[in-house]
Amino acid sequence: MGLQFRKRQKYGPLVLNFTENGFSSWSIKIGRWSWNSRSRAHRVDLPGPLSWKQDKSRA
Repeated sequence: MGLQFRKRQKYGPLVLNFTENGFSSWSIKIGRWSWNSRSRAHRVDLPGPLSWKQDKSRA
C-alpha cells in the first residue's frame, strides 16, 4: 500500500477535498449532519465512534 496525498480546505460549513490529481469533491457540514458531493450520501455523527449514513441509491 502506497502513500496517498489528500488535502482539505474549510470555508465555514463548506469543505473542499483535493487529491494528487487535483479537486476531488466538496462537502457541507452543519453541526452533526454532513453531505458529500461525490458519494451523494447524508451522514449524521452519533455519540461515541458511531455514525449513520444514507446513500442516495437507498433513498
